[in-house]
Amino acid sequence: MHDLIITGGTLVDGTGSAPRTADVAVRDGRIAEVGNGLGSAREVIDARGKLVTPGFVDIHTHYDGQATWDSLLTPSSWHGVTTVVMGNCGVGFAPVRPGSERFLIELMEGVEDIPGTALSEGMQWGWESFGEYLDVLERIPHVADIGTQVAHGPVRAYVMGERGAKNEPASPADIEAMAAVVKEAMEAGALGFSTSRTIFHQAVNGEPVPGTYAAEDELFGIGRVLGELGEGLFEVAPAGTAGEDLSAPAKEVSWMRKLAGEIQRPVTFALLQHDADKEQWKEMLQLTEKASAEGCDLRPQVPTRANTLLLGFQVLHPFQYKPSYLKVASLPLPERVAALRDPERRRRILSEESIETDPRIATLENQILQSLDKMYPLGDPPDYEPPPEASIQAMAERTGRDKFEVLYDEMLQLDGKQLVMLTMFGYADRDFEALRTMLDHPLSAFGLGDGGAHCGAICDASMTTSLISHWARDRKRGPRIPLERAVRKMTSDTASLYGLLDRGVVAPGKKGDLNVIDFERLGLGLPELAHDLPGGARRLIQKAQGYEATIVSGIVTLREGQHTGALPGRLIRGAQSA
Repeated sequence: MHDLIITGGTLVDGTGSAPRTADVAVRDGRIAEVGNGLGSAREVIDARGKLVTPGFVDIHTHYDGQATWDSLLTPSSWHGVTTVVMGNCGVGFAPVRPGSERFLIELMEGVEDIPGTALSEGMQWGWESFGEYLDVLERIPHVADIGTQVAHGPVRAYVMGERGAKNEPASPADIEAMAAVVKEAMEAGALGFSTSRTIFHQAVNGEPVPGTYAAEDELFGIGRVLGELGEGLFEVAPAGTAGEDLSAPAKEVSWMRKLAGEIQRPVTFALLQHDADKEQWKEMLQLTEKASAEGCDLRPQVPTRANTLLLGFQVLHPFQYKPSYLKVASLPLPERVAALRDPERRRRILSEESIETDPRIATLENQILQSLDKMYPLGDPPDYEPPPEASIQAMAERTGRDKFEVLYDEMLQLDGKQLVMLTMFGYADRDFEALRTMLDHPLSAFGLGDGGAHCGAICDASMTTSLISHWARDRKRGPRIPLERAVRKMTSDTASLYGLLDRGVVAPGKKGDLNVIDFERLGLGLPELAHDLPGGARRLIQKAQGYEATIVSGIVTLREGQHTGALPGRLIRGAQSA
């Protein structure tokens, strides 16, 4: 007697093999059989006409704080994700010296745009070492499995105190102490080590993440721990990612390649197309290929759609510090929309200057106001690959209207819930062709969805859904990616990169993490604002339709996006054998 049998589905097994019709039986949390006529089970799911895939393994999330209060790990769990990896980009919450928790909260808030109020009210501390942090996570039931990396920022601050927080050079003794802390974390169950080197990652006080300017002796001194242990991965948010320094990416690949060769462990890094040099990503891929041919395991992490900033009257927008807008800003959305539709108020808002004096906000406003050719109404359902003629600027030129009037009026669509997408990275050519090449490259890994982060600006945890629905079914502006490759990209590829060899493939003995998907119906809704974080803090959430069932360790956790009440997720400690 099996615990669960999924019958008659089209199996896309995660290996990249062609889809086939097969039943899947699960017993004691593991896949017991794959084939036909598999006997009886306590629960049967009829998957005729549906896809059956492994559960998705999302390796780039920031649930480090949220995991301590949210068992559901939303929005990722709404998008077929059954395993999340956090501790990315050099930020996290362990180790921590008692009394310095506020520093790590402000670091996470600044880098990942997670409201500090939510972290302060939601997190229940109670650890100092990384191992003690894992112990706390292990006691909290979750809907999905969670694994985490030990992050450079907390380690540096823990060992070096104020010197580490302010990015002062590390001495040999400092490096030795940091390596010892990382080794202890790895032995406790960390999946790897992460660091950030981009100047865009800053705490709320404007200070770069500790480790941003770390010299090679520090990076290699820590990285050698992974080599000595023979496990774990080194994750990097590299300098020059956003085009701020065009010479930086090649320099970054140089030391990462050297490190990967020395320690014989994977080094994974963010790879994006940016406007400053829209062809640079090709050079990065070529350098990666050359490194791989020499036995250095470099793995670029790429998203499944452009990296964007979402603007709208519910969230950030360029009119929010105009005096006439501020007078109605606190009204509930329906009343605010009615006020904003008043012709006289509209005229005043469009003619006024912003009264915000914070230079960081002023810089962002400036960037927005100069980028209307890169801004597109998102729509419902969302269109993440719109044509150039759909931009705000193109609409204004076509209709002879002022471009700011067009932006204002577009944001009033859908009863004020319309979002306008500012394409930051990955859309320099106004299509996804560069992204398709990166995403479909055999050395790249799907990542950068940032689940749990950038709460008021994006909702990219839904990138898993985009990888199937857009790339394998809907894309019209260029070639698609075969369904079997799209599924493999976020199952066996991501799982194996992090040493999680017990999942990511539907085969006997593997973990019983599965999705049953109505492929024809699979799609995304428009992101919407929710005030459901601790303390009523806000975030953008995005739901999906078409996930008939998500299964973790053989237990159905969600049906059509609704939680069943089951919480079979577990903490992952270290690499998992096949």
